[in-house]
Amino acid sequence: MDFLSPSLNSAIVGVIAIILFSQYFLRRSKVGLAKTPPIPEGAWPIIGHLPLLGGTKPPYRTLGAMADKHGPAFTIQLGFHRALVVSSWEMAKECFTTNDLAVSSRPQLVAAKHMGYNSAVFGFAPYGSFWRELRKLATLELLSSSRLEQLSYVRVSEVETSLKELYTLWTKRKNESGQILVEMKQWFADLTLNVILRMIAGKRYYGDHSDAGDKEVARRCQKALEEFLRYTGLFVVSDAIPCLGWLDIGGHEKAMKKVAKEFDTILEEWLEEHKQKRASGEAKGPQDFMDVMLSVLDGKDLEGFDADTVNKATSMVRIPFSLLGFNCASS
Repeated sequence: MDFLSPSLNSAIVGVIAIILFSQYFLRRSKVGLAKTPPIPEGAWPIIGHLPLLGGTKPPYRTLGAMADKHGPAFTIQLGFHRALVVSSWEMAKECFTTNDLAVSSRPQLVAAKHMGYNSAVFGFAPYGSFWRELRKLATLELLSSSRLEQLSYVRVSEVETSLKELYTLWTKRKNESGQILVEMKQWFADLTLNVILRMIAGKRYYGDHSDAGDKEVARRCQKALEEFLRYTGLFVVSDAIPCLGWLDIGGHEKAMKKVAKEFDTILEEWLEEHKQKRASGEAKGPQDFMDVMLSVLDGKDLEGFDADTVNKATSMVRIPFSLLGFNCASS
């Protein structure tokens, strides 16, 4: 029977093909959707789930309630970005072993841009060749067992010096009962920071035998470090909605730039001192981290970052976390 023209036959075949392909891709999308972690309800347009995390309840409580409802892995929308939330050690192990490459990168945060030398800081750098080079430098040169063993004298001498200072304080200020009130949290915080600073830059900023010419230098360093920690953990609107960055809501970016300038000035002073000692031949004995990086980098660029920037950025990331105890002590 010839009641259908060739053109009509082609059209029918085309429609059937479209239907079959549509069903195929629909099935594939359903399978892919089933493998996608669930997304909790309540997301707002543009800003996503941010309103749910900004209430009076702590964010971890809100996320915990979501985990109870949606399981150990789910995604939330933070402005223009999606974030995966895991709440079990099994899921965390899966992320950081089998699927470690998928979670190895870092978001481009405002703090990393302004205070982290444009993400040159190891903890802020996105996954890539630069991050791998820094990891190799940190693992093989800075935090290796042999390097830490070479600098073990720093820990020993700092404990001894701090105990002597504590004893001297006791002899001067003890009461009639032979007792003295000491804020031990502050004492441990100063001890920890001195150990970190000596290992990184050969500096001792706290105590009677400090290297600082006066207390003003120590306070300047302390304030810069505290501000760095505060702004690193601060939520900035432009982290979630980059197009609002030009507004600088709350003035946080301006403050970050000020902290970055102050911190960079301190690090630059330390680096110049190390360069001068190296040039004059005074750098003898065990090397601190800045000495090691001067030798390893030797003026070479690393993925677009010059050696001095990498040195300062790598030194920076190792210092502030020793202040976590200090912040707890002073709060």
